[in-house]
Amino acid sequence: MAAASEPVLSGAPWAPARPEPPPTRFHRVHGANIRVDPSGTRATRVESFAHGVCFSREPLAPGQVFLVEIEEKELGWCGHLRLGLTALDPASLAAVPEFSLPDLVSLGHTWVFAITRHHNRVPREGRPESEAVAPSRPPALLMEPYLCIEQFRIPRDRLVGRSRPGLYSHLLDQLYELNVLPPTARRSRLGVLFCPRPDGTADMHIVINGEDMGPSARGLPAAQPLYAVVDVFASTKSVRLVQLEYGLPSLQTLCRLVIQRSVVHRLAIDGLHLPKGLKDFCKYE
Repeated sequence: MAAASEPVLSGAPWAPARPEPPPTRFHRVHGANIRVDPSGTRATRVESFAHGVCFSREPLAPGQVFLVEIEEKELGWCGHLRLGLTALDPASLAAVPEFSLPDLVSLGHTWVFAITRHHNRVPREGRPESEAVAPSRPPALLMEPYLCIEQFRIPRDRLVGRSRPGLYSHLLDQLYELNVLPPTARRSRLGVLFCPRPDGTADMHIVINGEDMGPSARGLPAAQPLYAVVDVFASTKSVRLVQLEYGLPSLQTLCRLVIQRSVVHRLAIDGLHLPKGLKDFCKYE
Protein backbone atom coordinates (compact mmCIF):
# COMPACT_ATOMS: atom_id res chain seq x y z
CA MET A 1 0.00 0.00 0.00
CA ALA A 2 1.14 3.55 -0.65
CA ALA A 3 2.20 5.93 2.06
CA ALA A 4 0.30 9.15 2.55
CA SER A 5 3.02 11.25 0.98
CA GLU A 6 3.29 9.23 -2.23
CA PRO A 7 1.48 10.88 -5.17
CA VAL A 8 0.02 7.61 -6.45
CA LEU A 9 -3.31 5.86 -6.32
CA SER A 10 -1.97 2.38 -5.73
CA GLY A 11 -3.01 1.93 -2.13
CA ALA A 12 -4.70 3.20 0.97
CA PRO A 13 -3.31 6.32 2.64
CA TRP A 14 -2.09 4.44 5.72
CA ALA A 15 0.75 1.98 5.12
CA PRO A 16 1.28 -0.96 7.52
CA ALA A 17 3.99 0.99 9.35
CA ARG A 18 1.55 3.81 10.12
CA PRO A 19 -1.50 3.13 12.27
CA GLU A 20 -4.90 4.23 11.08
CA PRO A 21 -6.12 7.51 12.56
CA PRO A 22 -8.19 7.29 15.74
CA PRO A 23 -12.01 7.30 15.49
CA THR A 24 -13.43 10.75 14.83
CA ARG A 25 -15.21 12.56 17.65
CA PHE A 26 -16.73 16.00 18.19
CA HIS A 27 -14.76 18.54 20.22
CA ARG A 28 -15.92 19.55 23.70
CA VAL A 29 -15.90 23.16 22.40
CA HIS A 30 -18.99 23.89 20.30
CA GLY A 31 -21.84 26.34 19.75
CA ALA A 32 -24.15 27.31 22.61
CA ASN A 33 -27.15 25.46 21.14
CA ILE A 34 -25.32 22.18 20.46
CA ARG A 35 -25.55 19.09 22.64
CA VAL A 36 -23.02 16.32 22.00
CA ASP A 37 -23.92 12.83 23.21
CA PRO A 38 -21.63 11.01 25.71
CA SER A 39 -19.94 9.04 22.92
CA GLY A 40 -18.91 12.25 21.18
CA THR A 41 -20.35 11.02 17.88
CA ARG A 42 -23.73 12.79 17.70
CA ALA A 43 -24.34 16.55 17.69
CA THR A 44 -27.84 18.02 17.98
CA ARG A 45 -28.94 21.65 17.87
CA VAL A 46 -31.55 21.90 20.62
CA GLU A 47 -33.03 25.31 19.82
CA SER A 48 -33.07 28.21 17.35
CA PHE A 49 -31.32 27.92 13.97
CA ALA A 50 -27.85 29.19 14.87
CA HIS A 51 -25.06 28.65 17.43
CA GLY A 52 -24.59 25.19 15.92
CA VAL A 53 -20.86 25.22 15.08
CA CYS A 54 -18.95 22.02 15.94
CA PHE A 55 -15.33 20.94 15.50
CA SER A 56 -13.43 17.69 15.31
CA ARG A 57 -11.83 16.71 18.60
CA GLU A 58 -8.44 16.17 16.94
CA PRO A 59 -6.82 17.65 13.84
CA LEU A 60 -7.38 15.52 10.77
CA ALA A 61 -4.62 13.44 9.24
CA PRO A 62 -3.95 13.91 5.51
CA GLY A 63 -6.58 11.99 3.57
CA GLN A 64 -8.71 11.32 6.67
CA VAL A 65 -12.40 11.98 6.06
CA PHE A 66 -14.50 13.62 8.76
CA LEU A 67 -17.79 12.03 7.72
CA VAL A 68 -21.22 12.94 9.10
CA GLU A 69 -24.68 11.60 8.37
CA ILE A 70 -27.69 13.91 8.60
CA GLU A 71 -29.97 12.30 11.19
CA GLU A 72 -32.68 14.88 11.77
CA LYS A 73 -34.14 17.80 9.84
CA GLU A 74 -36.25 20.66 11.17
CA LEU A 75 -38.88 22.40 9.08
CA GLY A 76 -39.35 26.14 9.08
CA TRP A 77 -35.76 27.26 8.56
CA CYS A 78 -33.97 28.37 5.40
CA GLY A 79 -30.46 26.97 4.97
CA HIS A 80 -28.58 23.72 5.51
CA LEU A 81 -25.45 22.12 6.90
CA ARG A 82 -22.10 23.86 6.39
CA LEU A 83 -18.81 22.02 6.28
CA GLY A 84 -15.11 22.84 6.09
CA LEU A 85 -11.74 23.07 7.83
CA THR A 86 -10.00 25.48 10.17
CA ALA A 87 -6.41 25.96 11.30
CA LEU A 88 -7.72 27.59 14.48
CA ASP A 89 -7.51 25.47 17.64
CA PRO A 90 -11.10 25.31 18.96
CA ALA A 91 -9.78 25.34 22.54
CA SER A 92 -8.15 28.72 21.90
CA LEU A 93 -11.39 30.47 20.89
CA ALA A 94 -12.66 33.02 23.39
CA ALA A 95 -16.18 32.16 22.22
CA VAL A 96 -17.55 29.99 19.45
CA PRO A 97 -19.04 32.26 16.76
CA GLU A 98 -22.77 32.18 16.14
CA PHE A 99 -22.29 31.19 12.50
CA SER A 100 -19.48 29.48 10.59
CA LEU A 101 -20.31 31.75 7.66
CA PRO A 102 -19.30 34.52 7.85
CA ASP A 103 -18.34 34.78 11.54
CA LEU A 104 -15.85 31.93 11.94
CA VAL A 105 -14.38 32.46 8.46
CA SER A 106 -13.80 36.13 9.24
CA LEU A 107 -11.42 35.10 12.04
CA GLY A 108 -9.07 33.81 9.34
CA HIS A 109 -7.43 30.46 8.52
CA THR A 110 -10.88 28.91 8.04
CA TRP A 111 -12.52 27.49 4.91
CA VAL A 112 -16.23 26.66 5.18
CA PHE A 113 -18.90 26.20 2.53
CA ALA A 114 -22.65 25.70 2.48
CA ILE A 115 -23.36 22.24 1.11
CA THR A 116 -24.60 22.20 -2.45
CA ARG A 117 -23.96 19.79 -5.28
CA HIS A 118 -22.57 22.45 -7.64
CA HIS A 119 -20.07 23.78 -5.32
CA ASN A 120 -17.16 26.14 -5.18
CA ARG A 121 -14.79 24.03 -7.21
CA VAL A 122 -11.66 26.03 -7.88
CA PRO A 123 -9.23 25.50 -10.80
CA ARG A 124 -5.49 25.66 -10.42
CA GLU A 125 -3.93 29.09 -10.76
CA GLY A 126 -3.46 30.08 -14.40
CA ARG A 127 -5.77 27.33 -15.69
CA PRO A 128 -9.27 27.69 -17.18
CA GLU A 129 -12.36 27.42 -15.00
CA SER A 130 -13.56 24.48 -17.10
CA GLU A 131 -10.89 22.39 -15.36
CA ALA A 132 -12.80 22.80 -12.10
CA VAL A 133 -15.79 20.80 -13.35
CA ALA A 134 -16.03 17.48 -11.55
CA PRO A 135 -15.83 14.35 -13.73
CA SER A 136 -19.07 12.59 -14.53
CA ARG A 137 -19.83 9.79 -12.13
CA PRO A 138 -20.28 6.19 -13.33
CA PRO A 139 -23.51 4.25 -12.81
CA ALA A 140 -23.81 2.84 -9.30
CA LEU A 141 -23.40 -0.78 -10.39
CA LEU A 142 -20.09 0.04 -12.10
CA MET A 143 -18.60 2.04 -9.25
CA GLU A 144 -15.15 1.14 -8.04
CA PRO A 145 -14.92 0.01 -4.40
CA TYR A 146 -12.57 2.93 -3.70
CA LEU A 147 -13.06 6.65 -4.14
CA CYS A 148 -9.82 8.15 -5.50
CA ILE A 149 -9.09 11.74 -4.45
CA GLU A 150 -5.70 12.99 -5.58
CA GLN A 151 -3.15 10.64 -3.91
CA PHE A 152 -5.64 8.86 -1.64
CA ARG A 153 -7.92 5.83 -2.04
CA ILE A 154 -10.86 5.77 0.34
CA PRO A 155 -13.24 2.79 0.68
CA ARG A 156 -16.49 3.97 -0.88
CA ASP A 157 -18.85 1.61 0.96
CA ARG A 158 -19.53 3.72 4.07
CA LEU A 159 -19.29 7.08 2.30
CA VAL A 160 -22.75 6.58 0.79
CA GLY A 161 -25.94 7.28 2.73
CA ARG A 162 -28.54 4.58 3.22
CA SER A 163 -32.30 4.68 3.73
CA ARG A 164 -34.09 3.29 6.75
CA PRO A 165 -34.70 -0.48 6.43
CA GLY A 166 -38.03 -1.06 4.74
CA LEU A 167 -39.81 -2.74 1.86
CA TYR A 168 -38.46 -0.24 -0.66
CA SER A 169 -35.06 0.41 0.91
CA HIS A 170 -33.30 -1.40 -1.97
CA LEU A 171 -34.76 1.20 -4.35
CA LEU A 172 -34.10 4.18 -2.10
CA ASP A 173 -30.52 3.06 -1.50
CA GLN A 174 -29.87 3.31 -5.24
CA LEU A 175 -30.83 6.99 -5.11
CA TYR A 176 -28.13 7.57 -2.51
CA GLU A 177 -25.62 5.54 -4.55
CA LEU A 178 -26.39 7.59 -7.66
CA ASN A 179 -26.30 10.79 -5.56
CA VAL A 180 -29.47 12.13 -7.15
CA LEU A 181 -31.14 13.12 -3.88
CA PRO A 182 -30.62 16.62 -2.48
CA PRO A 183 -27.17 16.65 -0.84
CA THR A 184 -28.68 17.67 2.51
CA ALA A 185 -31.45 15.05 2.49
CA ARG A 186 -31.95 13.06 5.66
CA ARG A 187 -29.41 10.20 5.91
CA SER A 188 -27.10 11.75 3.33
CA ARG A 189 -23.42 11.39 4.24
CA LEU A 190 -21.11 14.37 3.87
CA GLY A 191 -17.38 14.46 4.48
CA VAL A 192 -14.42 16.82 4.38
CA LEU A 193 -10.71 16.06 3.99
CA PHE A 194 -7.50 17.70 2.85
CA CYS A 195 -4.84 16.48 0.43
CA PRO A 196 -1.28 17.84 0.78
CA ARG A 197 0.57 19.08 -2.30
CA PRO A 198 4.32 19.16 -3.04
CA ASP A 199 4.49 22.93 -2.47
CA GLY A 200 3.52 22.58 1.20
CA THR A 201 -0.10 23.62 0.73
CA ALA A 202 -3.21 21.43 0.67
CA ASP A 203 -6.48 21.18 -1.22
CA MET A 204 -9.76 20.79 0.66
CA HIS A 205 -12.29 18.35 -0.78
CA ILE A 206 -15.91 17.79 0.18
CA VAL A 207 -17.53 14.39 -0.46
CA ILE A 208 -21.28 13.93 -0.86
CA ASN A 209 -22.62 10.36 -0.73
CA GLY A 210 -19.41 8.90 -2.09
CA GLU A 211 -18.88 11.54 -4.80
CA ASP A 212 -15.90 13.88 -4.65
CA MET A 213 -17.13 17.40 -5.39
CA GLY A 214 -13.65 18.52 -6.41
CA PRO A 215 -11.30 20.93 -4.62
CA SER A 216 -13.40 23.59 -2.92
CA ALA A 217 -10.38 25.46 -1.52
CA ARG A 218 -6.68 25.51 -2.30
CA GLY A 219 -3.61 26.84 -0.53
CA LEU A 220 -4.46 25.53 2.94
CA PRO A 221 -1.43 25.32 5.28
CA ALA A 222 -0.71 21.58 5.20
CA ALA A 223 1.94 21.87 7.95
CA GLN A 224 -0.55 23.29 10.46
CA PRO A 225 -3.14 21.23 12.36
CA LEU A 226 -6.44 21.35 10.49
CA TYR A 227 -9.70 20.71 12.36
CA ALA A 228 -13.00 19.81 10.70
CA VAL A 229 -15.85 22.30 11.04
CA VAL A 230 -19.51 21.21 10.96
CA ASP A 231 -22.18 23.89 11.30
CA VAL A 232 -25.49 22.23 12.26
CA PHE A 233 -27.38 25.13 10.75
CA ALA A 234 -31.05 25.95 10.09
CA SER A 235 -32.97 22.95 8.63
CA THR A 236 -30.21 20.51 9.65
CA LYS A 237 -30.91 19.61 13.29
CA SER A 238 -28.78 16.58 14.14
CA VAL A 239 -25.78 14.76 12.66
CA ARG A 240 -23.81 11.66 13.63
CA LEU A 241 -20.26 10.67 12.81
CA VAL A 242 -19.60 7.68 10.56
CA GLN A 243 -16.31 5.83 11.01
CA LEU A 244 -14.31 4.62 8.01
CA GLU A 245 -11.86 1.78 7.46
CA TYR A 246 -8.82 3.00 5.54
CA GLY A 247 -6.82 -0.19 5.16
CA LEU A 248 -8.08 -3.63 4.27
CA PRO A 249 -11.77 -4.06 5.19
CA SER A 250 -12.50 -5.97 8.38
CA LEU A 251 -14.00 -9.46 8.33
CA GLN A 252 -17.19 -7.96 9.78
CA THR A 253 -17.44 -5.52 6.87
CA LEU A 254 -16.77 -8.24 4.29
CA CYS A 255 -19.49 -10.43 5.84
CA ARG A 256 -21.91 -7.51 5.77
CA LEU A 257 -21.25 -6.82 2.09
CA VAL A 258 -21.75 -10.47 1.11
CA ILE A 259 -25.01 -10.69 3.08
CA GLN A 260 -26.37 -7.42 1.71
CA ARG A 261 -25.66 -8.47 -1.87
CA SER A 262 -27.41 -11.81 -1.33
CA VAL A 263 -30.84 -10.42 -0.40
CA VAL A 264 -33.39 -8.41 -2.37
CA HIS A 265 -33.88 -5.84 0.38
CA ARG A 266 -32.72 -5.40 3.95
CA LEU A 267 -35.96 -6.62 5.56
CA ALA A 268 -35.10 -10.07 4.22
CA ILE A 269 -32.09 -10.14 6.54
CA ASP A 270 -34.49 -10.78 9.45
CA GLY A 271 -35.25 -14.22 7.99
CA LEU A 272 -31.63 -15.35 7.92
CA HIS A 273 -30.21 -17.70 10.56
CA LEU A 274 -27.68 -15.20 11.88
CA PRO A 275 -26.92 -13.67 15.30
CA LYS A 276 -29.08 -10.61 16.03
CA GLY A 277 -26.03 -8.38 16.35
CA LEU A 278 -24.86 -9.28 12.85
CA LYS A 279 -28.38 -8.83 11.46
CA ASP A 280 -28.60 -5.34 12.92
CA PHE A 281 -25.16 -4.45 11.60
CA CYS A 282 -26.16 -5.58 8.11
CA LYS A 283 -29.48 -3.70 8.20
CA TYR A 284 -28.39 -0.37 9.61
CA GLU A 285 -24.73 0.16 8.69
